[in-house]
This record gives sequence, C-alpha cells and structure tokens, in this order.
Amino acid sequence: MDRPVPRFTTFGCRLNAWETEAMKALTDAAGLENVEVVNTCAVTAEAVRKARQDIRRLRRDNPRAKIVVTGCAAQTEPERFAEMDEVDLVLGNAEKMQAETWARLAAAPDFIGQTEKVMVDDIMTVRETAGHLIDGFGTRSRAFVHIQNGCDHRCTFCIIPFGRGNSRSVPAGVVVEQTQRLVARGYNEVVLTGVDLTSWGADLPGAPRLGDLVRRILTLVPDLPRLRISSIDSIEADPALMAAIAEEERLMPHLHLSLQSGDDLILKRMKRRHSRADVIRFCAEARRLRPEMTFGADIIAGFPTETEGMFENSLALVEDCGLTWLHVFPYSPRPGTPAARMPQVGGAAIKARAARLRAAGEARVARHLEDQVGKTHQVLMESARMGRTEQFTEVAFDTDRPEGRIVTATITGHAGGQLRAV
Repeated sequence: MDRPVPRFTTFGCRLNAWETEAMKALTDAAGLENVEVVNTCAVTAEAVRKARQDIRRLRRDNPRAKIVVTGCAAQTEPERFAEMDEVDLVLGNAEKMQAETWARLAAAPDFIGQTEKVMVDDIMTVRETAGHLIDGFGTRSRAFVHIQNGCDHRCTFCIIPFGRGNSRSVPAGVVVEQTQRLVARGYNEVVLTGVDLTSWGADLPGAPRLGDLVRRILTLVPDLPRLRISSIDSIEADPALMAAIAEEERLMPHLHLSLQSGDDLILKRMKRRHSRADVIRFCAEARRLRPEMTFGADIIAGFPTETEGMFENSLALVEDCGLTWLHVFPYSPRPGTPAARMPQVGGAAIKARAARLRAAGEARVARHLEDQVGKTHQVLMESARMGRTEQFTEVAFDTDRPEGRIVTATITGHAGGQLRAV
C-alpha cells in the first residue's frame, strides 16, 4: 500500500514554487508521511489571509494529517500561525530548506506538537542559498533556476527582506552546471529567478554582475535555445546586461521591471533608488538596443500619501515606458514596515486607481497583440495547442504541436488575450 506522501500548497512567487520542489525532494528522501505543507507568501495582507483560509480548509479535508506552515508569512508572523489550532508546526524559510529538519520529523512523527511549535530563527544570519538542491522546475518546456535569495534594500512598503534575509547569490558555476543538466534533459528555455536578481554576485568573489552571469551561461551552454530573466530592478542593470540585451538573440526580449510608482515623491517615500526619468530612459535604451523588447512591470496603486496627481504620473508611465504586462498591486499595509505608519489612502480610492491601471494595461496588451499580426515568431509550446513567443505572449493553435518544442509560427490574429497562429 502506498504511503500517504506529503502534500504541498504554494502561495506567491516563482522562488517559493522552486523551494516547494526542493522540499518535495527533502521530504521524500526523509520518508515523511501524511503531512500538509503550506508554503506562504507575505507580499500582501490578502496573501496572508488566503493562506490562513487554506490552512483551515486543509484541516477540514484531512483531519489526521499534520499541518506544517512555512514560507515568508511564517517567517515574518510565526506566532500568528502558531496560534491557529489547525497548525502543528511553523517552520522558518531557512529551516524548511534543511534536510535535517525533515529527517527529524520523519524519525519521530510525534515530534510535531511535542516540542516547540515554532522553529523560526533569525533569517538575517543566513549567508547561504539552497541553489544546489534541485536542477530547476517547471513545465516540460521551461525550467526555473534559482540564482539568488534575499534583499539588501529596505523599501518602506516591503516586508520581504524580513522573510528572506539579506541578499545572497548562487555561485555562477553551480548555475551553469544546473543549466547544462536541464538542457541535457530537453528543456528549451531556462528562466533565472530570485528575489532581487540584479543584486546577484555582490557577495561573491570579485563581485560579478547579473550581466556577467548571463554572458557566462550563454557562452558555456551553447545548446540552450532560450534564456529568460524573470524580473529586474532597472536602476541596477549593468553594462554587461545591456550588451547582452543588444547582442544575444538567445536572451529573450522581455523584461519585467520592479517600478512600483511613476511619481518621484512617492518613489522617495518608498525608498526606491530610481526616479521617473531613470525608468523612462532605461526603457528607451533597452528598446533602442532591442527594438522588439517588451516590458512588464509591478506598480502599486494607492501608496500612502498618494494624491490623484501622483497617481496620474503612475498611470502615464504605462504609455511613457511602453509597458505591456502590468502586475497591479492595491496597496495594503504590512505590519512593521514604515509605510504602514504613513497617512493611508482610502480603500475606495485604492480600488478605483488599481482598476484604472489594470484597464491601461489591458489596452496596452490589446495594442501589442494587434501589432503582432502578420509577424513570424519562434513559439515555445507549453501544451499541445498553446505556446509563448519570445516576448512571453500566449499563442493559440488550431492543431496540435509537440509540447516542449520551439516552432515557427505566423500570427494570423488574436482573440481572448491570445495571439492566433498557423
């Protein structure tokens, strides 16, 4: 009879998803049974609320299982989860990546509940990454490689450094070796992921930059068809990265930018390191170097003290930078952050501003889709009838294509937010 293997619920970012895959390997190696692991996110209050809601559901659905809560919200608010009757153990972000943690639980299953309910140490003391644990994860077509964790910056709205600790990098050699193994297994695209990618290398000997890593991967893994960067802070884009954007066709022309606002005073109150002009200048330069470049962006609606005029500057940034894929975050205060103590914007105004930003993003997507009609793209197939272009745009086909393969397609139209192709 098969043992009841651990089950995982994951909230939040790609790095959390990567860590869930690592935990699956660790719990499997330990032989752990009948455990529900909830890997939480702390970015917004809504993310924490959903995690707590899911924990209650898991207890109802599986009353005999042990429930282990981990992730960023568990790291930043351990007692809040420990107070839940449904929770048996709270693990910190460092503890969840340690094989001995899961080995102890497997060796003495009643360990949960018989010792401290909270196992969360000071994340700021962690100096290592867990980048060696797995060779990426993803679909049959695309793999994600963890190259960096943590953040040295202290934006006033952000709780993540307190959940992830300070920035630390996976050595370039480890990243290259993982990428080589992924390509050997048939992956046609690798995505570099982390918390603050453009800080990669600052803690390594010689302080290499992200652009140096990109160049090294593309040079030492010549059979990798496509390399993609998940998200960057544009003000930290280094000369080698800009050169790679211009010269490396295998580096995909799609960048997701951590912008947060388009108003200079709000950016200062956020403790961001760029100005509105910096962002506009970066987007213009990246598009000059790579005319087909598309941009996604994170933008917060209703940051404390944001007036209507300040919001209009964020809204205008969508056109001024030619942004396409928007991730809009209605501001929600995170306890312990400086922004939570600033004068707050009313909830109705926040909701309305977020809706206007999303509408602007939808209009930009529609324009982008229309611009692609008649063009030919190399599409990486994610399923038999859906793939993505170099700019990460979804493409739908009427007939099956080999999953995981890159196919040449001519765009004939668009519908429902997707391109159509033959």
